[in-house]
Amino acid sequence: MGGDEEFRIVAGVDGSAPARLALEWAVAEARLRHGRVRAVTAWQFPPVTVGMEWLIRNPDVFPEAARRLQNETLQRVDSEGVTVTGDVVQGHPADVLLRAAEDADLLVVGSRGLGGFTGMLLGSVSTQILHHAPCPVLVVRTRTRADGGE
Repeated sequence: MGGDEEFRIVAGVDGSAPARLALEWAVAEARLRHGRVRAVTAWQFPPVTVGMEWLIRNPDVFPEAARRLQNETLQRVDSEGVTVTGDVVQGHPADVLLRAAEDADLLVVGSRGLGGFTGMLLGSVSTQILHHAPCPVLVVRTRTRADGGE
């Protein structure tokens, strides 16, 4: 980051509680550093095998749902005083976030998304990002009842 540039934070937004906390953290950090946040939501077509094409009647439903999910999350976060932009991009979440972070100073993600096994400390996307990110990464997790949280 040069002297005249804003501190750039990319935050992964997927509708999960850890992702919302990650966005809240990113906005708070941007506020402290006089930076900006780029909220990124990835979406994919579901896998369909031959003969099941009828399941996808309206392919526009997937990006529309991702945009709606991102907008709902952005509305829940107090971003006063911080520039927050949102992008909805087709692709695997880890790939999309890694590309988005190429010109970022920090990438912030939740520890787990909406899929996978709920007992895991890190999801597959956050694990892949930790291993391949082009910038520093912060992984935010929710607190569990055992450690005094939710």
